[in-house]
Amino acid sequence: MKASIRGTEIYYDIAGMQLRPVKNDYVEVPVLFMLHGGPGGDHTRYKQHSLELQDVAQLVFIDHRGCGHSKRTQRKDYTLENNIDDVEALRKHLGLKKICLLGTSYGGMVAQGYAIRYPKNVEKLILVVTAPSYHFLDEAKHNLAIRGTPEQIKICEHLWNGTFKSHRHMMDFFEITESLYSLTSGNNVKKSHRQSRFKLSHDAINEGFNGFLRHFNFIPKLKKISCPTLILAGKDDWICNPNQSKIIADNIPDATLKIFKHCGHALAVDAHDNYIKIIKKFLR
Repeated sequence: MKASIRGTEIYYDIAGMQLRPVKNDYVEVPVLFMLHGGPGGDHTRYKQHSLELQDVAQLVFIDHRGCGHSKRTQRKDYTLENNIDDVEALRKHLGLKKICLLGTSYGGMVAQGYAIRYPKNVEKLILVVTAPSYHFLDEAKHNLAIRGTPEQIKICEHLWNGTFKSHRHMMDFFEITESLYSLTSGNNVKKSHRQSRFKLSHDAINEGFNGFLRHFNFIPKLKKISCPTLILAGKDDWICNPNQSKIIADNIPDATLKIFKHCGHALAVDAHDNYIKIIKKFLR
């Protein structure tokens, strides 16, 4: 499905009923917007590892503008500010009063920005392996220098500089760096990636890492987030170090932080059962 909002088309998909029959009555569950990472990723990984959350919420999967199945426009449109306001426009488009948000990695940055800008519209906030400011970049580069192979360090230069040339170039990046992202991925990474239907946007990731991700800073404004907030981090996350999650937790008044041992950035995969369990409990 696509929503024509703010001069573009945003793709979204839905899993689960909002109003559910229970015996002779109906129960309304929260609506959970699922915000993917990148910038430049798409929503499809959520359908691989988070569908069980529809047991307790109606899930709304979103492809950020220019990403996945959303309309491709100009690279300059692929900004954090636009991603934040697209979420608000989609909320209105769907006629929802309040929403819950789950943002992973870059999606967690969008979720923070939304909860800061529109605090009255957020019922609950879930932030997974994310960061509150550009300071995460220096930590990530430090971690890469310690843990990365020469091949991984070399291809990460395209990440830091925002110089990916194509979708295929991004796929190569994730194949080469998969052992950094996940501690449990095994040896079937290339096969799984090549057979996937991921639609990656090199323009969106380049715009982020060569632009706004170098200077965004939500830390002074995090206190504006008034809703209950759950923050999940992987102890061995190389790119969004758990120190970043601690900063978020220290600055949001009603925040709970959980750091998962033996987990990388792919927390939803590395600690899948606990990831699902703790989010379900929080949403209930």
